[in-house]
Amino acid sequence: MKPRLPLRLTFARSYATRLPEKPPYRAPDPLQNNPHAVYQELPEKLTFIHRPPPTAPTPFSYTTSPASPLLRGSPAPAAAALPPTLRTDKPEKPRVSDEDLALIRKLRVEDPFMWTRGALAKRFNCTPWFIGQVTSMKRADRKKALALRAQEHEHFRERWGEKRSMIVEIRRKRKEFW
Repeated sequence: MKPRLPLRLTFARSYATRLPEKPPYRAPDPLQNNPHAVYQELPEKLTFIHRPPPTAPTPFSYTTSPASPLLRGSPAPAAAALPPTLRTDKPEKPRVSDEDLALIRKLRVEDPFMWTRGALAKRFNCTPWFIGQVTSMKRADRKKALALRAQEHEHFRERWGEKRSMIVEIRRKRKEFW
């Protein structure tokens, strides 16, 4: 039998096994050992602690002043120094009468292709959104309008080049697989 040789184990570590961590910050309790705090023991092992605010209120305080300085009017010279507004507010459109509402509905039903939302909005001085809320197209007319629009779009698609057509087709395929 051969004599046993002692095993030699070598340990080599080439990296840190644990990243050093900073212990979490523990802020001191502001109520503990505060000379201004008033402690009052309550029943059932509860303590009520009252601490007054750190400073006295000033006359310019937003919480104690009856009118905030931000709400006070500005002097005239400062207002004149402001730049002009970028957009003017549009005046509110007048209300549509009940007779006009009935006429809007009647015109829209009679010929929805001539009396579109925009045409009715111009005639009655209101918004196209309002016309859409008041009346809508019949389902058959809507399908016809969508078919007309698709035909018009197809006319423009015919003028696309090969590259543009390929890009749109790739986009359509990608949308299918979402």
